[in-house]
Amino acid sequence: MNPEIAAIAHAARQASRALLQCSGAARDAALLAIAEQLDHHADRVLAANALDLARSAAAGQSTALQDRLRLTPERLVALAASVREVARLPDPLGPVPWPSQRDDGLQIGRLRVPLGVIAMIYEARPNVTVDAAALCLKSGNASILRGGSEAIESNRALAELIHTALIKSQLPAAAVTLLPSTDRADLLDLLKCDGAIDLVIPRGGEGLIRFVAEHSRIPVIRHYKGVCHLYVERSADFALAIRLLIDGKTSRPAVCNALETLLVDAAIAPEFLPQMAAAMRARGVRLRACADSRLLIADADAELATDADWDAEYLDLILAVKVVADMDAALAHIAQHGSLHTEVIATEDPQQAERFLRQVDASAVMWNASSRFNDGGELGLGAEIGISTCKIHAYGPMGVESLTTLKWLLRGHGQTRHPV
Repeated sequence: MNPEIAAIAHAARQASRALLQCSGAARDAALLAIAEQLDHHADRVLAANALDLARSAAAGQSTALQDRLRLTPERLVALAASVREVARLPDPLGPVPWPSQRDDGLQIGRLRVPLGVIAMIYEARPNVTVDAAALCLKSGNASILRGGSEAIESNRALAELIHTALIKSQLPAAAVTLLPSTDRADLLDLLKCDGAIDLVIPRGGEGLIRFVAEHSRIPVIRHYKGVCHLYVERSADFALAIRLLIDGKTSRPAVCNALETLLVDAAIAPEFLPQMAAAMRARGVRLRACADSRLLIADADAELATDADWDAEYLDLILAVKVVADMDAALAHIAQHGSLHTEVIATEDPQQAERFLRQVDASAVMWNASSRFNDGGELGLGAEIGISTCKIHAYGPMGVESLTTLKWLLRGHGQTRHPV
C-alpha cells in the first residue's frame, strides 16, 4: 500500500466527519465560492485544457475522446451555472417523514445522512472534477477524485480552484482531493481502502468500469455502457421520429445517452427507412443495417450489420438499424441487447407507448422525447455524478439524494425489548 494513498483516504475520512458538523448553508456557500472561482479563473483552466488537448491530438486520439476532453468558455459558464443550481437545491440531509410511536411510547424516526467518502474514478471528462466535488459537498460527503492521465492538467487546475474555494469557506481542504498520480498501482491501492471509503463510482469506458468492479473491496456503482435504442412504432409521426434520431445520434455522439440502434416496425419500414437514411447521410452518419433494412435503404454505403453491432456502443457517428416485426420483437431485442441505460419509443398510440414505458427495463424510458434527456441536469438534479445501471442502491442519473442513505433514530425513556 502506497503510504500517500492511505494518508489521502484517512484525511478524506476525517474531512467527512467535519462535514457532518457543517450546516447546509455553509456547504452551499462553498459551492457558490467554487462557481465564483470558475468565473474568475476560466483563462487558467482553459490554458491547462489546451495542454491536454494538444497532447491528445499528438497521440492521435479519437475525435470523440477529444470532444469529451475539451473545455470551452461556454462549457465553463455552463459548469459554473450547474454548481449554482446544485447550491439552490434543497438540503438533502435531515429528518424525513416517518412519524411512528409504539404503544410503549418509543418514538421511531429516520434521518437522511451522507454516505461518507466517495471515490470517483473517471476518464477524459474534466467537468466531472467539478460535478463530483459539487454533488458530494452538497450531500455532505468528502470526495477523492482520480481522473485519467489525458486530462491531468485540466483536473489539476480545477482542483486548485476548488481548494481555494474550500479554504475561503472555512471547510476542510481534504473534503475534495484529486489524486496526484494517475498510476494504475495507486488506483489499485485506493480500491483497497475499504476502511475509509464508502462508495466507488467509475465513469468512463467499459474497460475502466470492469477493472474497478473486479478489483475493488469497496461497493461500486456500475454503468458499463450505453446501448440506447429508438423504436419507431408503426403509428409514429415520421418527422418527429427523425427529429429524435438526429438529436439522439448526432448532437453529441460520444456521450452515454446517445442513440446507438434504431429499431423500425416492419409495417412502416419501406416508407420510413429511405427518409431516415437521407437524414443520416446529410449529417455524416454511417449505417450498419440488417439485411432487410439494407435492401429498403437502397444505399450502397450502408454496411451489413453483424451480431456484434447489436451490442455495440459506438460513441461515434455510426448507427445500427434493424427492422422488427412488431412491439413484441422490439421489446425482445431491447431485453437481449439493451444496457439498462436509456430506451425511446416514437409512437402516436398511447397504449403502445404505455406498454413500452412499463415493460422496458432501463434507468430512463422516453415516449416521443430524445434519449439525451437522461441527464441529471435535464432531470432537475442540478448535475449528476454518474448514471447507474446496476439498480442498487441507485438507478439512473445520480444526484445529491443518491449520495445519501437513511439511518433509524429511536427516542425512548428506558424501554427494553424484554422484561428486565
